[in-house]
Amino acid sequence: MSVAPVPHRRWLIAALASVLALTATGAFAGHAFSADVPRGAKVLGISIGGTAAEAADALRTGLAGKADQLAAPLTVRVGEQTATVQPQDVGLAVDVDATVARAVSRGHNPFATLFGGAEVAPVVSVDEARLAAALAPAAQQSGAAMTLPGVGFDGTTPKPVYPKAGRGLDAAEAADAVRDGWLRRGEVEVPLGEKAPVSSKDDVDRMVAEVATPAVSAPVTVTTPKGAVTVSPKAIAASLVITSDPKGELYSRVDAKRLRKALGKELAKVEVQPKNATIDGSGGAPQVVAASGGTLVDTAKLAGDLLPVLKRSADRAVSAGFKDVKPATTTGDLAELGIKEQVSSFTTYFTGGLSSPRSKNIVQIAKEVDGAIVRPGETFSLNGHTGPRGYAEGYHDAPVIMDGKLVPGVGGGASQFTTTIFNASYYAGMKDVEHKPHSYYFTRYPAVIESTIMYPTLDLRFTNTTPYGVLIDTSHTDSSVTVSMWSTKVYDSITTQYDPKRDIEQPKKVALEDGPTCIATEGSEGFTQDAWRIFRKDGKEIKREKFTWRYNAEPQFVCEAKKPPLTAKP
Repeated sequence: MSVAPVPHRRWLIAALASVLALTATGAFAGHAFSADVPRGAKVLGISIGGTAAEAADALRTGLAGKADQLAAPLTVRVGEQTATVQPQDVGLAVDVDATVARAVSRGHNPFATLFGGAEVAPVVSVDEARLAAALAPAAQQSGAAMTLPGVGFDGTTPKPVYPKAGRGLDAAEAADAVRDGWLRRGEVEVPLGEKAPVSSKDDVDRMVAEVATPAVSAPVTVTTPKGAVTVSPKAIAASLVITSDPKGELYSRVDAKRLRKALGKELAKVEVQPKNATIDGSGGAPQVVAASGGTLVDTAKLAGDLLPVLKRSADRAVSAGFKDVKPATTTGDLAELGIKEQVSSFTTYFTGGLSSPRSKNIVQIAKEVDGAIVRPGETFSLNGHTGPRGYAEGYHDAPVIMDGKLVPGVGGGASQFTTTIFNASYYAGMKDVEHKPHSYYFTRYPAVIESTIMYPTLDLRFTNTTPYGVLIDTSHTDSSVTVSMWSTKVYDSITTQYDPKRDIEQPKKVALEDGPTCIATEGSEGFTQDAWRIFRKDGKEIKREKFTWRYNAEPQFVCEAKKPPLTAKP
């Protein structure tokens, strides 16, 4: 059953339509003779009416007056965590041109002008990637990160890592939320959403079957103009990377750096290493040893060519070329940097000969540092120069200090070299940036001015504050390691003056359970001492620096067999 329209309702609708038609007609007609941006239009309270150019100028001027507000830190809530974002760090700003274009568009739309009012919302720009990076720590604490798929190796056995969904930050959604909430709310909330890797468990299994397993099934022969090189399954496993991008898309590649490291002795059969210019002072008067170039296998290209071969079960061969490599330091560099004379030398001594694991570690780290040059203003980092010091890098198990006692650990003995190079830099006048003496005092080292090291948390660093370059030269015998530094002398001499020991503490006896990890010690007294580094120039003392350290009393550790538990007599 239909109901006829009420006459007065019919009249009201018709009247409203006429008003809207007249309004639209008038607005369009008026706009044809008006400015680009209607009079009365505002952005953040800033009047911008006029031509587009005038509006842009007015908006820029007005925003300059709100500089403090626009630069104020923004609080962003990500799940249960909050982060403080600096607008300039993430590119958060008002896009003037886009905002004016929006205002012009509103002026051309009479309905927007009629119902939208005079206020125009600003168009806000933000760098999505930088914003996501700024919010990442809060997102990680608040959400459960998804597990990205990949394939690792245990020796030469592929080990799949299956994907797992989590809750995380969506960069585009975060940017939208910040754009919308900035300048409108004191705190912006960014949602965390369900995130799942795009690759599935089946994709991982397929990667294992089609790439990882055949890759390590047999060696690959690399032919070069100077002979063949064999890439063993172990070297393949060490250099083949099967991982995924941030979205969880699986991919595989051969890492060129890992490949070079894994091939090691194989490459040495066909390569000629470049040699840096250095100084030989063994004959008394220093002699410059000229640099020479080298020819190395182009492992960057080989890595790309090797990947498709790894997927084959037969015809596992690939060719590789060479590239000429210039020395890092030439004879001209030494002259230009003023490297002409020995400015310091320091030697420490060890026992056990060169066959002991500890001695091997000392020699290994010394070889890695030999020939390094520290240019004026540069800071030398021992950890940065050597990188990790593990089995793969040629280091061996030897005693290290852990939790106050000596235990077997890879790289033991590196601290002796650290002390040696620290003293060489100390007597060369280098600026001490980071070093830490041992917890206990060892008589083979000078008190206070000695240093330990632990990768990556504890480093030795010094800065060359002289106007000349510094060449680090290392050498060893079967019972000692020496570090010499070559440059141009700035000081007549650098010496050390000690204050008396104080707050002396005697060691205590501590019994440890006998076993392979127990290392007995005689113990040593604890004490505090000051050492003064004294600089002299033109026959006068020009400055002195104070070094202070407190040594703990090292317990006398005794290895004893574990006593059986007491049993009650019947």
